[in-house]
Amino acid sequence: MNGYIHLSFIDLSLATSLLLFITILSMVLSIGIGRTVIIAATRLVLQLLLVGFILLKVFALQSFWYSLLVVIVMMLAASREIVARLKSGIKWRWTLGISGTVTGIVTLIVSFVALNTALRPHPWYDAKYFIPLTGMILGNVMSAASLSLKGLLDIIQREQRTIEARLALGHTRGETFNPLIRQAVVIGIMPLINQMSAAGIVTLPGTMSGQILAGINPFDAAKYQILLMLLISSAGILAAIGVSFLAVLRITDHRDRLRIDHLFKK
Repeated sequence: MNGYIHLSFIDLSLATSLLLFITILSMVLSIGIGRTVIIAATRLVLQLLLVGFILLKVFALQSFWYSLLVVIVMMLAASREIVARLKSGIKWRWTLGISGTVTGIVTLIVSFVALNTALRPHPWYDAKYFIPLTGMILGNVMSAASLSLKGLLDIIQREQRTIEARLALGHTRGETFNPLIRQAVVIGIMPLINQMSAAGIVTLPGTMSGQILAGINPFDAAKYQILLMLLISSAGILAAIGVSFLAVLRITDHRDRLRIDHLFKK
């Protein structure tokens, strides 16, 4: 099992025809999703082709600083995406700071550990390993952090009077918010738990499927997928916990008072 199947633009156009069929079907049935599908598909094609071209250059340079620059841009985009998924009543600067700090630290730590222990490329910042691994971890960190942060802020808004009453009765910040943090973390990590539970039985995860299509031994591909799933899940859980605790620290003060104005616009 060697090599991989080369795809031409004609092959890609055949896959595109399926989306065109869906768009036509949407128009016939008056579902109204055709425009959304076309825009999303266009962004997919342009973004991935652009990234593929950039990575081709970065891989050839083998520079730590260029690789780090690409990763930083990805992290900034992920942080902005987290804030964009929240309600408009959020103060975006502090929320961006919380999400950016957690996603950046967690992603870099987990990537660094993986590159210097399990994978061990030479050099460890080899762009062919550093950027794809960081991208996979970052995508799941972004999802977990976004879901947890949104869940926590929604709970705080909904339970504001109850939270204030508990604090007024003498409950500490930890006693009041730990159950809410627990709920938010569960919301954030549930997709990761579902992925781990269904992997191999319900679905063949993307990395494993891609490696098999590229000619890798299925058993070796399974080991790579296990490693990546464990890394991704660990990073996602850490991110969910991190954004939840930082949000609680920001939305309260040193006197254990609820300061909802710190994260929400008046």
